Amino acid sequence: MLRAMPEGHTIHRLAAEHQRMFGGLAVAATSPQGRFAEGARQLDGRVLSSADAHGKHLLLGFEDERTLHVHLGIYGKYVFGEGPAPAPVGMVRLRLEGGGGFADLRGPNACELLEPGEVKLLRDRLGPDPLRGDADPEAAWRRISRARTPIAVLLMDQSVVAGPGNIYRAEVLFRQGIDPRLPGRRLSAGQWRAVWDDLVELMAAGVRAGRIDTVRPEHMPEAMGRPPRVDGHGGEVYVYRRAGLPCLVCGTAVATAELASRNLFWCPGCQPSAV
Repeated sequence: MLRAMPEGHTIHRLAAEHQRMFGGLAVAATSPQGRFAEGARQLDGRVLSSADAHGKHLLLGFEDERTLHVHLGIYGKYVFGEGPAPAPVGMVRLRLEGGGGFADLRGPNACELLEPGEVKLLRDRLGPDPLRGDADPEAAWRRISRARTPIAVLLMDQSVVAGPGNIYRAEVLFRQGIDPRLPGRRLSAGQWRAVWDDLVELMAAGVRAGRIDTVRPEHMPEAMGRPPRVDGHGGEVYVYRRAGLPCLVCGTAVATAELASRNLFWCPGCQPSAV
């Protein structure tokens, strides 16, 4: 089965869930797997003071100013539960318990404790996150407007924009009618602002719903009389993983190609070539 790294809306949901379950509480921390035993020992009994996300990075702050940094990568996942925690099943890197619930972390790409200066270094190398109130889209535009790199590649570069993955980049470019192969420097300032504003709206909806839906009401299954999409990634989309199927807007077959080692999807009719 194909796997994909969780996109930014998922990490913001995880931050909110940690805040709901453990915010302001002293947590018990263990590493049943043993790979994070020393880190868990240092966290054990500490109060969770903040739960934040920047792009695909989860940042849990504790009372001693150290921050737990988690990056799920492709294989990482969280399981939350209410009530007493059961005996660990599988390779649980970190278990947090408190307030009548627990959170188990398995298979992350990164699970580490950071000092305040290290958190700043991490944030400094990330681009603006459309889900953060402090995001500056102009910081991303300064890089995009000078780049010969295709806009589809730039939108996946977490140092340019933090949070979007393959689904959001394919869908936002479709919704804005932009050829994904267009070099960043040929994108207009107005087009970039429309892309950014759409990402803000789409990703916020993803946080609320817990899935990625990008299709406008007039193209939903009920409105078009078509069956709903069945896919492990969930949600109604225009082009992502719909290669060869008719575009929901114009009927042109959705195209696909590999770009920078990732699968790209677009509609040649709605996103005419600008290369």
